[in-house]
Amino acid sequence: MKNYINGQWVPSATGRTFSNINPADNRDVIGLFPESSAEDVAAAAHAAAEAYTSWRLVPAPKRGDILRRAGDIFARRMDELSRIMTREMGKTLVETRGDIQEAIDTAYYAATEGRRLFGINTPSELANKMNLSFRMPVGVCGIITAWNFPIAVPSWKILPALVCGNTVVFKPSEDSPHSANIFAEILEEAGLPPGVFNVVHGAAECGAAIVEHPDIKVVGFTGSTTTGKAIAARCGELNKKVSLEMGGKNAQVVMPDADMDLALNGVLWGAFGTTGQRCTATSRLILHRDIHDAFVARLIDAASALKLGNGLTDSTAQVGPVINGKQLDKILGYIDIGKAEATCVLGGERATECDLEHGTFVKPTIFTNVDRSHRIFREEIFGPVLSVSTCDSFEHGIELANDCAYGLSSSVYTRDVTAAFRAMRDVEAGITYINAPTIGAEAHMPFGGIKGTGNGHREGGWTVFDIFTEWKSVYVDYSGTLQRAQIDNY
Repeated sequence: MKNYINGQWVPSATGRTFSNINPADNRDVIGLFPESSAEDVAAAAHAAAEAYTSWRLVPAPKRGDILRRAGDIFARRMDELSRIMTREMGKTLVETRGDIQEAIDTAYYAATEGRRLFGINTPSELANKMNLSFRMPVGVCGIITAWNFPIAVPSWKILPALVCGNTVVFKPSEDSPHSANIFAEILEEAGLPPGVFNVVHGAAECGAAIVEHPDIKVVGFTGSTTTGKAIAARCGELNKKVSLEMGGKNAQVVMPDADMDLALNGVLWGAFGTTGQRCTATSRLILHRDIHDAFVARLIDAASALKLGNGLTDSTAQVGPVINGKQLDKILGYIDIGKAEATCVLGGERATECDLEHGTFVKPTIFTNVDRSHRIFREEIFGPVLSVSTCDSFEHGIELANDCAYGLSSSVYTRDVTAAFRAMRDVEAGITYINAPTIGAEAHMPFGGIKGTGNGHREGGWTVFDIFTEWKSVYVDYSGTLQRAQIDNY
């Protein structure tokens, strides 16, 4: 496998490679990918900067036409690509198909927005003068994403950036590089000119080079809060735009009047879908004291029945592996911490049954008696681990949900319309679901969070275009005289 630079598949200048390994079966080596350096990033950035000079002049609706064709190709290749994604990052095929559908939706949405990159025009305070404003492309965009949504999350950044007239240097995660190459193939087939989109594989050295390169004017990052803060600090020094989508420690609050079947299905999907490897995963369950014991009993029974397995070889599998051995060790370490802090009522160990022994599988794990001071209440684990706490009232439940360094997603189950609207107002998060789990974003809505989750930007929807454009104000004076604005007007 190679990098994709200026429309060509090229090896890294380093000559070094890394292995892409199936987390469900470590005997399955998917391929060797380039371990790129600053030299490779520089080549990609140069190609993107050269392509920008002509790409920015293509009318936005025409750029949108290319993205619409890309959406059609994603749809045509869905089965093939979903298997590639499941093989390299472990989600079940049902989930990887959903991942691709998000890219399809984003492609069609971005294509349409090519005709809707509206400016705002206002009356001038002076006679015979017109005030206009326009969205302008930023230039070369550096995109760095995580492995858990190897098609959907890149599409949220890349496709809006392209329709705005920018060019892209994309560094995917080392744990899901093959999907990025398919992304490049699809954009090329759709008619994207050489150099407009480039893929450079690698690890920290490659990512740092993207942040540092002077031709790269904006950085879009999805990943850990620790890395995101470091990128933000450096971009601040370099005076670069930066958009961060980072961690989460999302809570689902369940009140006594809720539909308990619905709430149970919600937490099962929110906590254990994608093996808990989502920034929006349900990490905390806050149950009202009146329903706590009965709900936990049902939850244990339901979670016990979830089937672990390799999504490529077992169509009945519901929970896949965690991404790699390093993450496995991190999750097991947090489970040990949880056992010292609270009560482990389910799971709490690696799954090593005969058909799972070569993968990095963790049994769905549930802790009860979790206090707000516990580390498993406060810190992101990014695995199939759920912490259950008790609240005494609706107000207490919201207080516990807000007692968090992150602010991405949230969920409240109640039939009380007053409580629902108070939750919409009072929960400190970028996303709040009422009677639905904490996961399930839609392409045409803003996505992102507050506190340790983000830096104020929102991907998805109309708000993503604020990341990838700059505003230009234009004043047209056709009075034929010098008008000195406030000086002459007031």
